[in-house]
Amino acid sequence: MYKNIIFDLGGVVVDFNPREFLVDHFLNEKIENQLYDITFGSAEWLKIDAGVLDRTQAYDIMREKGRTLGLGFEIETILNDWFDMLNTKDDVVQLMKRLKKRGYKLFYLSNIADDVLETLSQRRFWSFFDGGIASCEVHMLKPDIRIYQALLDKYHLIPSESIFIDDNKINASAAFDADMVGVHFRNVRTLQRALKSYGVESEKKLSRHVQKEIAKTTSGTTK
Repeated sequence: MYKNIIFDLGGVVVDFNPREFLVDHFLNEKIENQLYDITFGSAEWLKIDAGVLDRTQAYDIMREKGRTLGLGFEIETILNDWFDMLNTKDDVVQLMKRLKKRGYKLFYLSNIADDVLETLSQRRFWSFFDGGIASCEVHMLKPDIRIYQALLDKYHLIPSESIFIDDNKINASAAFDADMVGVHFRNVRTLQRALKSYGVESEKKLSRHVQKEIAKTTSGTTK
């Protein structure tokens, strides 16, 4: 029986699609690829998320690379505007709310920088989490097996009772190496279907069987 549902943040709980962001802003595939390599796809970006490189220093490196290619203005646009991507996915939050009401423990495991973590922790959905680990705190990045293990160890979670959800297929698959179930996130509908296949009810209306099981559990804990 699964008890713990673990969410990636960017791309699952909040929007984060750098490729779409670049298309919306520049409409030039060649330039978009160059900009991606300098920013979101760069070693510097990974180091920011891992908490081993200051964002100011990383941005200076990105700006210099952009100027070298004649893309200084475009790089500045990205650095100024990319935070606007991080809109809360309301349908995912509603799913989290239903899971929480049904007694599941919710956690996050995310490759994320400290300033982004601080921003997201102020949002209303944060109260649904029972805990979590961000890469910037432990200086490790998914799909490194150690970061999955760090979450399990910190909260004494049993791997076989845990499901991890990530929009990155490689990161989702890596959860199996930690003896958890990994689910590749595409949208809420397919996520609900995947969770249901593992016996996790997340629909708005519960089956009679599940309602009876919840009633039994509740009556047994409220004496």
